[in-house]
Amino acid sequence: MRFYQPRTRFYCGVDLHARNMYICVVDREGTIHKHRKLRCEPALFLRAIEPFRDELTVSCECMFAWYWLADLCASEGIEFALGHALFMRAIHQGKTKNDKIDSEKIARLTQSGTLPMAYVYPPELRGLRDLLRRRLKFVRTRAQLYTHIHGLRTQANLPANGVAPKSKRHRHEIPDEFENPDVALSAESDIDLMRFYDTIIHRLEGYLLRRAKDCRPKEMRILQSIPGVGMITALTILLELDTIARFPRRQDFASYSRLVKCRHLSDGKVYGSGGKKMGNPYLKWAFSEASVHVAEYCTPVNILLKKLEARHGKGKGKSVLAHKLGRVVYHMLLRGTVFDETKFVNSPRTKNP
Repeated sequence: MRFYQPRTRFYCGVDLHARNMYICVVDREGTIHKHRKLRCEPALFLRAIEPFRDELTVSCECMFAWYWLADLCASEGIEFALGHALFMRAIHQGKTKNDKIDSEKIARLTQSGTLPMAYVYPPELRGLRDLLRRRLKFVRTRAQLYTHIHGLRTQANLPANGVAPKSKRHRHEIPDEFENPDVALSAESDIDLMRFYDTIIHRLEGYLLRRAKDCRPKEMRILQSIPGVGMITALTILLELDTIARFPRRQDFASYSRLVKCRHLSDGKVYGSGGKKMGNPYLKWAFSEASVHVAEYCTPVNILLKKLEARHGKGKGKSVLAHKLGRVVYHMLLRGTVFDETKFVNSPRTKNP
């Protein structure tokens, strides 16, 4: 975890919301110079910090509305620090909590050098990354519809090997399997929604694939050299990490990608693990998908996966392979080299994540 290093005279903590924000400006000694509530309007914010802006650092918590504030500070030449929400325990676990108190705590965390930092993603590719995340949400929603069809079949004690809900050509036959007209209508509603999501996902994927051709082609070719990794998975990995230079060590990259568990130690004793929610869930998904596909398209990796599953079980075996793949991807992007299946299979065994 990186912490902000103070280097200006004034520090503005912002408790940011969709329509309003509370700002608190403190100096290097901790004296409060301004503490007030504002509407989320750039002109009002710039007017409020005008006396301090030449030597000012603005900081806020990483929540859904920080984009415009970070972009405003960048365009105005004001230093900006983004706080990691899960690590800012001083705010979340306070006895008394409100916007005024939170803004002061953010300012004092920044002023004292104890603000845990999150990554400020550059605006040039931020919209494309968010669009890719949106596409994944639609895919998962469509998968829930597939699952509901299977659930209806189970309730009616119908064979599970009927028409697959993924089959666009024959899925219209699924409602005929149910004698109860109410259940048949429920299945028909699922199919109508599937068609709707198919259209949206197809349109998004077409746009994303066109954009992928001009998005860091060298890194895209490196990632697509992995068997079974297509443009969508490669683009997800590339856009979520932004640049591999962010991570000084492969261990940092594996931790950020949620490929390892964090052990809790005290006095030399292990007290379990934690931090499952800390990291990037989209990278976790991408490497999980990639590990399954690389085993499907590459026979030596498939043999390795079977050995890992025999040793650790199916779920953990796939997790070990995903961790191994994440480590390899880190070095591939860092060195600009393509995937080598021989080195991948014969490299030292990855420790249990």
